[in-house]
Amino acid sequence: MTRPPLPPFNEASAILKVRSAEDGWNTRDPERISLAYSEDSWWRNRSVFLSGRPAIVDFLTGKWDRELDYRLIKELWAYTGDVIAVRFAYEYHDAAGQWFRAYGNENWRFDDNGLMTHRHASINDVAIDESERKFFWDAPGARPSDHPGLIELGL
Repeated sequence: MTRPPLPPFNEASAILKVRSAEDGWNTRDPERISLAYSEDSWWRNRSVFLSGRPAIVDFLTGKWDRELDYRLIKELWAYTGDVIAVRFAYEYHDAAGQWFRAYGNENWRFDDNGLMTHRHASINDVAIDESERKFFWDAPGARPSDHPGLIELGL
């Protein structure tokens, strides 16, 4: 199975890879999302370490059981060869109705088939008032092309 665009990345293909990942995560479909990762993909997400597609599915299922009305924006930070660095922000609320904006950075490594083999994510959550939300589109689903990105939103 291949998952274009494939490494080595140039600026255009790295941007496309980042937007494809954003669109995938905004579906909130763990099974579908897991297919972007190699079967033995290794993750560090905050202080959680996991490996393999079944663990990715379990992790994402739990994530979206807790992080409700999730909406994510990713932005290319840097790339080279088979590595992409991304900065991102996402908004969600918990079961009590408290809204959060999570800010983070990810480092990704890909195999020759374009599947992500490594994902290192550092993330910080900040409680926000609902009136401070900036991510507005019908969810789950991809961010519309006319919705501002992180730079335009001042994030």
